[in-house]
Order: sequence, then C-alpha cells, then structure tokens
Amino acid sequence: MIIPVILSGGSGSRLWPVSREHYPKQFLNLHNEKLSLLQEAALRLSDVDVDVQAPLIVCNQEHRFLVAEQMQQIGINKVGIILEPCGRNTAPALALAALAAIADGREDAQLLVMPADHVIKDTQAFSQAIGHGSELASSGKLVTFGIEPNVAHTGYGYIKRGQPLAAGFIVDSFVEKPDLAKAEEYLATGEYLWNSGIFLVEAKMYLEALAIHASDILEECQKAFAKRNEDLDFIRVDVEAFSRCRSESIDYAVMEHTDQAAVVPMSPGWSDIGAWDALYELAAEPSLNGNALRGDVILHDTRNSLVHSESRLVATVGVENLVVIETEDAVLVASREHAQATKHIVNALKKAGRKEYQSHRRVYRPWGHYRTLALTDSFQVKEIVVKPGCKLSLQMHHHRAEHWVVVNGTAQVTQSDGYGNTDNLRSFILAEDQSTYIPLGTVHRLENPGVIPLKLIEVQTGAYLGEDDIVRYSDDYGRQ
Repeated sequence: MIIPVILSGGSGSRLWPVSREHYPKQFLNLHNEKLSLLQEAALRLSDVDVDVQAPLIVCNQEHRFLVAEQMQQIGINKVGIILEPCGRNTAPALALAALAAIADGREDAQLLVMPADHVIKDTQAFSQAIGHGSELASSGKLVTFGIEPNVAHTGYGYIKRGQPLAAGFIVDSFVEKPDLAKAEEYLATGEYLWNSGIFLVEAKMYLEALAIHASDILEECQKAFAKRNEDLDFIRVDVEAFSRCRSESIDYAVMEHTDQAAVVPMSPGWSDIGAWDALYELAAEPSLNGNALRGDVILHDTRNSLVHSESRLVATVGVENLVVIETEDAVLVASREHAQATKHIVNALKKAGRKEYQSHRRVYRPWGHYRTLALTDSFQVKEIVVKPGCKLSLQMHHHRAEHWVVVNGTAQVTQSDGYGNTDNLRSFILAEDQSTYIPLGTVHRLENPGVIPLKLIEVQTGAYLGEDDIVRYSDDYGRQ
C-alpha cells in the first residue's frame, strides 16, 4: 500500500509575478495547460502496479479550499488535507502525515513524499523507480530518490551513493549545493545524484527514526495531532503545539543521521521548477530560435528567451537570453542568468508594504473568485464570479456601501433593513441586467441558486475599502 503524501507549502517567490503568496506555483498550469503542478503530482502514481491510496496533502490553511477544489476537478474526492497553521518545513509535515496514516489503521503503509511543485515528464520511469524503492522500504529502509545528473548544476543539493543495495544504493552522504567547480567534480565521478526531495518510507519507520534523531519534533507533532479537529476533508492540528515545533527538513532531521538511508537513482525528466530559468529549460523549442513562449506574444530577432503573457500582447525585438513575464498588475524582465534572483524583488515588495507579492488582481475564494478592475482611495470596481450552488458569508461592512449589477446568471440576495440588524432579513432574486444597492452597515449575503456561474459587477464606495472590513455572522466555510 502506497499513500502519496504531497507537500504543498511554500510561496514560489522565484516565479513571481505569476506565483504569489496567496496563489503559489503548485496551483498554476505552468507545465501542463490542463493540469496544475499539484494535480500532476496527485495523478503521478496512476501507472504504478501497487495499491495506491487517496493522497494526503499537507498545506497552509490559507490554501485549503484551493487544494480541495483542484482535487475535485480531477476526480479525487477522498483526499485527506492536513492544515499547517504555520510553515515548519518538511520533517514536521511528514510527521503529521505519518500520524494521520497510523490513526487510520495504516501504520504499515508506505508514504511517498512528493513536493507539489515538481515536474516529472517520464511517468513510466518514475513508476519503475518507485517500484524499486518500495522493495527497499519494505525491508525497513528510508528511501530517497536521486536524479542522475546531466550537467554540473549548482542549484541542487547532491547525494553521494555508497555500496549497491538491491536496485539502489546505501547513502554515503548528503552534500549541500556546490559551487561550479565542485559540481563539475561531482559530475565527473559518476558517484553523485541530485537530491530530488522525494522520499518513500513506512509510516511507523519514519516516526521511529524521528524519535531517535529529532525527538523534539515528534513530541510537538504528536501533541498537535492529538488535539486535532476534523472538518470534512480537513485535518486541523493544534496551533499552539505545532507552532512550538522546530522547523527542519527531512534531510537534516533524519536522513543525514540514520544508518538506514538508501537512494534509488532515476531519470524521469525531473525538474523542481525552482525559478524561471528551469521553466525555460523545460519549454524551450529549437524550432523557435530556442525560445519558450506562452500567451499572446510576437517576437522579432529574439533568441533563447522565455516570454510569458497573461493579459495582453507582449512583443520583443532584438533580444536574447531574457525572461519576460507579464501579468495584469506586474511585469518582470530579467536575464535568464539571474532568474534565481527574482526573490529579491519579492522581498523589496514586502518591505515596501505593497500587495503585488501577495495576491493577483484575481483572488480565489471557496465560493468562486473576484477580480479588481479599478481601485482609487474612495471607490473600487470588482468582477465577482460565484460558482453554482455556492454563497458568500452573511456579512456587513462598517466603512463601505456596495452596488451590484448582475451581468450573467441569477443572484439570490439576502439583505437586512437596518445597521447590523439580523432580525428582519429578506431575500429576493436578481436576473441579468438587474441591480441592487447595499448601504453601509447593512447585513447581506450573495448566493448563486442557478446551474451556471453567477457573474456580477460590484462598485464599492467608502472611506476604507480593505478586505478586512468584513463582519461575518455565518459562513459555510468556517470563516466567521
């Protein structure tokens, strides 16, 4: 039995401006036009000839509805979603997943730990490597997978393989990201593999290893899990206990210390898409002068560049080795050579108190999404789309009034007759081209009773237009 454990943390700052804190790269269709990176990871074991269970996904609690919706889109309805109240790296995340598997009576299950933001092109080669790793894990080994290197890469950690062991090797040592000279030396020896960050371990064996090498992490995770709350597919661990947990990777906490570490080499067309240069390497086409293109772009005398457009025409003339990324509210232009440094722009945006590092103009919610069309100090215009059968919370605002105009579908509006009054609520239907006014302080709710998406234009007016000016009285998604 194999349980995929998908680690869906991180903010993907080196893929800004497409990846944002509230909508990071694992939810994006960066590599596959039909599937996000998270969805690709969840479907990756479909060809493995073993008993593959529904996945466990460990994610930030802010992303819980994105994860649930993306799993529903690909027909995975029995997923377990473990919510981290704060990021504590991969060792505690896997501990929570192991505890969840054991609590479900699956202590002998093998946990295939995969970051949500990796690309695997050759799923057959991947499946074969997992089969080899499963044999080792069954004998009590803690298995990691090493990528057979084809270049002297300085952006990855390395694993030095030791004596042969079945279809793999005993791990000799883990090595930090090297400089170029050292990376070339590693490549020349043929003894080193890139550290993929993918693991296969039995749930009980991992917890036993954690008890030996990082008992403090295990103790806090056990406390956090013991006080868990289960809500639909969501497993909410105790905030206080988990916050006390030390932040550490699986490598540092366990793999570098145990004498049971084994590595299985593989060459499945792997990439961690850590930055724009990695995406370029995946997507570049020799027939397009070595360019990688996405969206509405026109090139002239342009070579070896990544040009990505999301909302408008992007044209380049007489350039090479560039990364050009356009979104509705930001444009990045960088040399491919320095693409890894994009995170410094994100840090500068945070320091300046700007929102572009955090969210797009389109913001996803469990009921649908909204997009800011115009924003000034005194008014804001939004496009709001509500999925069929969904509704927003019953809420009110202290600082703004709202005008709603339905442009597609049918809206059911619930509205009070006074400031903060919930005693006399009335409901009515708005069809296309109809509108209503929600005065400041009025308790209200928007709902889509139809079978097609509801789209409306909202005009907000007031002295303060921030998203935190919401008082929720009831909510289907537990946010009140």
